[in-house]
Amino acid sequence: MKRAGSLKPMAMIAIPGSNRLAVPLAKLLKKSDPKLQIKVSIYARQNPAAPGKSRSPLVALNNSLPRDRKYLSDGEFNSTFGADPADLAKIAAWARTSKLKVLDSSVPMRRVLVRGSIRDIGKAFGVELNDYQHPQTGRFRGRVGQIYVPADLSGVVQGVFGLDTRNVGRPRIRRGNFRPVDIETLGLGSKKKGGPAAAPASPFPGAFFPPEVAQLYDYPTQLTGSGQNVAIFAFNGTGPDPRGGYKLPALQNYFEKVLGGDTPTIANVVVQGPGNDPGPDTNASSNQGDSTGEVMLDMCVVGSVAPGANIFMYFTEFTSQGWVDALNEAITDDNQISVISISYGNPEDDPQGAWTAMGVQNVNVAVQAAAAKGITICCASGDDGSSDDDPSGAHVDFPASSPFVLGVGGTNLVASSGAPPTIQSETVWNELLHSEGATGGGVSDVFTKPSYQNSVNVPPSANPPHDIGRGVPDVAAVADPVTGVVVMDIDGKHLEQIGGTSASTPLWASLIARLNQGLNARCGFLNPLLYGRFSTGVLRDITVGNNGAYSAGPGWDACTGLGSPNGDQLLNALSGAPTQAKSARG
Repeated sequence: MKRAGSLKPMAMIAIPGSNRLAVPLAKLLKKSDPKLQIKVSIYARQNPAAPGKSRSPLVALNNSLPRDRKYLSDGEFNSTFGADPADLAKIAAWARTSKLKVLDSSVPMRRVLVRGSIRDIGKAFGVELNDYQHPQTGRFRGRVGQIYVPADLSGVVQGVFGLDTRNVGRPRIRRGNFRPVDIETLGLGSKKKGGPAAAPASPFPGAFFPPEVAQLYDYPTQLTGSGQNVAIFAFNGTGPDPRGGYKLPALQNYFEKVLGGDTPTIANVVVQGPGNDPGPDTNASSNQGDSTGEVMLDMCVVGSVAPGANIFMYFTEFTSQGWVDALNEAITDDNQISVISISYGNPEDDPQGAWTAMGVQNVNVAVQAAAAKGITICCASGDDGSSDDDPSGAHVDFPASSPFVLGVGGTNLVASSGAPPTIQSETVWNELLHSEGATGGGVSDVFTKPSYQNSVNVPPSANPPHDIGRGVPDVAAVADPVTGVVVMDIDGKHLEQIGGTSASTPLWASLIARLNQGLNARCGFLNPLLYGRFSTGVLRDITVGNNGAYSAGPGWDACTGLGSPNGDQLLNALSGAPTQAKSARG
């Protein structure tokens, strides 16, 4: 028996947080093809028999230096953060009785991956799937309402992803009004074998090649990130133009011909979608969803600032399933990832319904688990100021608002003309008046203030009832496109001046790769240390500027967090050596 107007059988229970509303402006086209075969990811709870205290990296790792941290082995991780094999077997048995084919069952990922027709999937989960057309994000398969599972799986199943393919996330990249420069007009970089690339002078006044930024931020010059495996997330596969990717010859021209260095080791991991599928990266294609410019930006930064690191490109789709599967894959597979760079996000409370509470919860569980393995996750805080591109109130970006990631904001960076150049001034990035963006940041309305932020003054949220929650970001780096980074266009012939927290995030990921090498230990979840031992005197405190609803000031603020990098001082601090304060000017 079923309730009127619903596919939900009477014996089924809704998964908490699974409710979806209709997408504003989306036009219903038709019911989805009932014969179409789709893959669905079913996530189980963490092992209920695991010791409770070992689940919290904040307790286990609080304020310990990297050399003193003990991260979980794969076996310890599986028994603590993985699923109970009995839970997975129970889910798989139910899936088979529902005419779904079980493709994979993973204890560390906590996932049962199934495939079935939309007809059988709809019956199994009590949902109706329809095709929609949205004027901005294109065609997608969607649902309205909740997802249901049998009563005896209630509490066991924590998430179901793959039913709805609406767009979740967008790149954090900003282009100013700068004409690309043909590389043939430049002098070539000098070869510096075995070290970070030595860049020629920037062809864009006020902008920098990424290695120049590393020099300004005093990244340890003797370190290259050697021995580190860095994951760069690359999203594509949805929207009117679903392309996104890189071309190796273009990157080789950048690293070798322009910068005079070496091309790093690059490997692709396809989690969801088409994988490496570069588009033309024109303004028109980018506006339609082509993420190629984002992919090239991230790779140019990491590959030139941490050239000794191995780069793993995790290709996935702009969907809830794409997010959750990619995070769990990178955290649990055999690639031994130590740093993850994510230059994408959406408002945590997106009124368009991109994130469900179920999706946010499952992402947050994954990034918390990453901390127990010593993986540092860097996330862009957004490029639209405190509004996060939402006209109603102030919002923070997710997953940057998760308490278990390093949220990265953006600055405007001005260097002196001396040799070597030094930082002349650094302020909050805010070019909203010129339609060139501003750093995201603010106070979460979803996550409570984590204990490590008790040492700083997180203000009340700008939104009623003005609660104090998780403050975003934690740190910052250059992101203003006016003073941005110079990277290679997909055509391999032209350089572009680009900004956004999509630039500041891989800059921090690259620094952490170099720090891991220098410490011979993983930094892992840095937030407790940064807010505890190193809240003053280590990073460059940014005190000038605002992002709309929030202003910078001494100490932590909701624009640039604790400040921008001072690489040598951070290395000394993390190794237990004394540090000397160095603050921003301007």
